[in-house]
Amino acid sequence: MNVLDQNLQEITASVVRMLSFVRESCELAKRALIDAEPGAAERCAENDLKIDALEAEIEQTILTVIARRQPAAGDLRFLGALHRTLTDIERAGDNARHVARVGAELAEKPPIKKYVDTERIFEILNVMIETTIRAIAEADVEAARLALGMDDEIDDLYEQIQRELLTYMMENPKLITQAAKLLSMARYLERIGDHFENVNEHAIYWLTGERVDKVG
Repeated sequence: MNVLDQNLQEITASVVRMLSFVRESCELAKRALIDAEPGAAERCAENDLKIDALEAEIEQTILTVIARRQPAAGDLRFLGALHRTLTDIERAGDNARHVARVGAELAEKPPIKKYVDTERIFEILNVMIETTIRAIAEADVEAARLALGMDDEIDDLYEQIQRELLTYMMENPKLITQAAKLLSMARYLERIGDHFENVNEHAIYWLTGERVDKVG
């Protein structure tokens, strides 16, 4: 294995590690809300610092490899695609931190509704991130396409949650503050799905040269 191939493997491993941290952050956010664990929100915030540090490290490595190794077109496309995924992965981590914080605040009071739809979004995100990890670690374009399509259900669930919460607010003004927090948390979850949609669009471009502009 030449030096460039070794560099590319190390970058892939680091991106997978970053994705794994985001998956862990989502699990901690879920615990903060569903299991009413305020400590999970604190651990999620600590995890986010690791994600931020890893993003900076990977970005520097990619730029250094491009400058020193002068990779050919295929490898350059790989490096460019992974470089573009970093911002989305980091922002997904930020949103997970926000979810955990709001989840911990909501856990202090009895829920105004069962978190069935919210819990389902967490489940989809877990599978979506696992599938994204497979797409990048194994250069699996079908996994990337599969993960890309998972965002549709998240969007549908978010719209359903939004409708329900707006109804709660109109029917009972006392619930406005709590419902507004739930709504913001659902929005953060929906954004995580959007960021992973972008990650998989970049992965498909790396693997096929095809630019995906998913509508809806």
